[in-house]
Amino acid sequence: MAGLNKFINLSPELYEYVVAHGHNGDPVRRELSEETARLGPISMMEIASEQGTFMGILTASIGARSAVEVGTFTGYSSLCVARALPPDGKLLCCDVSAEWTAVARRFWEKAGVAGKITLKLGPGLETLRSLPESYRFDIGFIDADKANYRAYYEEILKRLRPNGLILIDNVLWGGTVLNDKDKSEDTRAIRELNDFVARDDRVEAVMLAIADGLTMVRKR
Repeated sequence: MAGLNKFINLSPELYEYVVAHGHNGDPVRRELSEETARLGPISMMEIASEQGTFMGILTASIGARSAVEVGTFTGYSSLCVARALPPDGKLLCCDVSAEWTAVARRFWEKAGVAGKITLKLGPGLETLRSLPESYRFDIGFIDADKANYRAYYEEILKRLRPNGLILIDNVLWGGTVLNDKDKSEDTRAIRELNDFVARDDRVEAVMLAIADGLTMVRKR
């Protein structure tokens, strides 16, 4: 395939160059990342800085006013999206951890976006299914328990406006999507969603090699 000739395997140095040549940091985002890093290995759940910038650019570019994310953690992705919404824009955040989202709340306040964000603590599917199907989102982000990815996708898609976007994180799952020996529930769920989205004629989709893999879906 011709595309293989255009693929660049990033060394750590080249990756640092990529990050340094985008608008991928500011004092609030850096401080949030530093505090999240002090949580230890679980900090790997935070999205990459360039992914946050990319999500913010997409949010602003489509003129989004209503957004949703499933899986908020300490708030990096929500901060990036909320900043890109207009002053009267709204972001619904779904998470199950009061501890982690307490960090998010502090940084939303620090970034001046807390007024745009509604946090719902509890199972994400319950929160989404409680919304009327007439509810409309312009953009959605899925980054939570992998077993429910397909269900999150369906609940958001039915409430997504035409030409709205869904962003799905971790679609490469550290490369294990290609490891036939990995039969874990999470890996199977990601493979199944990836295969389903690739065939879903309700949408147009592209899988991008950003961080751990990010699929961008546009509702037709």
